[in-house]
Amino acid sequence: MRKIIFAATLLIASVASAKDIHTLVVTPTPEMHCQNCENKIKKNVRFAKGVKTIETDLKAQTVTIQYDAEKGSKENIAKAFKKIGFEVKVVSDKKQEEKKK
Repeated sequence: MRKIIFAATLLIASVASAKDIHTLVVTPTPEMHCQNCENKIKKNVRFAKGVKTIETDLKAQTVTIQYDAEKGSKENIAKAFKKIGFEVKVVSDKKQEEKKK
């Protein structure tokens, strides 16, 4: 009986600790045209609630952001861009699959 209770407790703990991580890809307007634009985005948007990582691609004109959807949202991320003078168009917003241990 103890083994069943222990297994159930572990299962509940693993489900409760699972994060709702999404990968958001956006294109900014105006376009990023230099390293300074990329740095401005990285330095400021990283403080939006829930943001985990930010990657910019100057050539493709995209910004890829991983965020915790339980803490933040793509709307909050768009507001962070707006504060620094950029509008964004969402290219994709996908939930990451959980990695099995």
